[in-house]
Parts: sequence; structure tokens; C-alpha cells
Amino acid sequence: MPPAVTKPTKEAAVYTFNLLSATGTGILLAALVGGLFMKYNPLQFLQSYGATIWKVRYSLITIMLMLGLGTLTRYSGLDTTLELAFANTGVLYPFFGTLMGWLGVALTGSDTASNVLFGGMQRVAADQLGLSPNLMGAANSAGGVMGKMIDAQSIVVASTATGWFNHEGDILRFVFFHSLALAALVGVFVTLLAYVYPFTLLVV
Repeated sequence: MPPAVTKPTKEAAVYTFNLLSATGTGILLAALVGGLFMKYNPLQFLQSYGATIWKVRYSLITIMLMLGLGTLTRYSGLDTTLELAFANTGVLYPFFGTLMGWLGVALTGSDTASNVLFGGMQRVAADQLGLSPNLMGAANSAGGVMGKMIDAQSIVVASTATGWFNHEGDILRFVFFHSLALAALVGVFVTLLAYVYPFTLLVV
């Protein structure tokens, strides 16, 4: 609904079944081919994959839940509501718009997903406030990168890869302040790019 879009529009809820082009499919095929070269038999394949899946079962559940949360955020309108609320910060929007990208990656686990969620709204808010849509789109991505270190998927993958199971909360506590501080610094820089000469000359 306006002001997110120019006129009332139905949300295009389209599921893309991209099994063949997914990254994991290539990894799976490479593992199968490598196993054949290593003379694995089908039983050994099943045992290896079964043991691996059991070892990372909590990680897989966490990642699935976070992906579900990202989808819920999108189709419930929560992302639009948040973005419109951030747009009400007025002249401080370059700073808070950057933090929106940070929050998007923290929720979804992906800078790409954050851009999909909030990229359109960054443009709308920038147009309403007389800011550069290119700047705010870039701010969404740059702030999102700072949120990557606190998203659940990254933390779970890191704890699984290092064998530090059930310490995800400890990792989050270690990196949360650094993530927020870096996002705030990016937000300050984006604010300078938006308003302060000669930084404004860098904005296309």
C-alpha cells in the first residue's frame, strides 16, 4: 500500500524452485564424484552423510528457522513498517537507514536478502527525503555487511565448523558490540556523504 508503492499492489508471493542452480547442489555433486574417486561404496556414502547431518542437525534447524523468519518478515509487511518508521527520522535517516541494512542481515542472514527486503523501501524513503537513492541503496548493503557477524546462520556455521557446539550465545556476545559499533561508523560516514561537503561530491 502507499506510500511503500505508488498504488495498492498485491504482493507477488512466488516460490522459485532453483534446485539445479543452487550452490549446495554443486557441492553435493562434487562430493559424490570425489567419493567415487576415493572408492566409497553406497553404504559408506550413506553412513558419512548420515553422521554429518546428525552432527549439524541443530545448525540446520536454526538456519531453516531464520530463513522462515525472513520470509515472514517480508510477507507480513514488517519490513515495510520498519522502513517507514525509520524514514520518520528525517535528517537522521542516512544513519538509521544504514542500521536498517544491518538489522536486515541480522534477521535474514544474507546481504542479498536484506537488499531484497529493504532496497525498494530505501529508494522510497530517499525520494521522500530528497536523498540519493543510490547512496541509500549502497548504505543498505554496507550496513548489512556489518550485520553479517551477528546473524544466526553465520554464528551457527562458525560454531559447527570449529566444533564449538552450544556456544553460539557466547560468540554472539563477543561480536555484538563490534558489529553495532562498525554499523554506527558506517552510518556516520553515510550521513557525511549525504550532507557534508566535500563528501557529497562522492555521491553519484
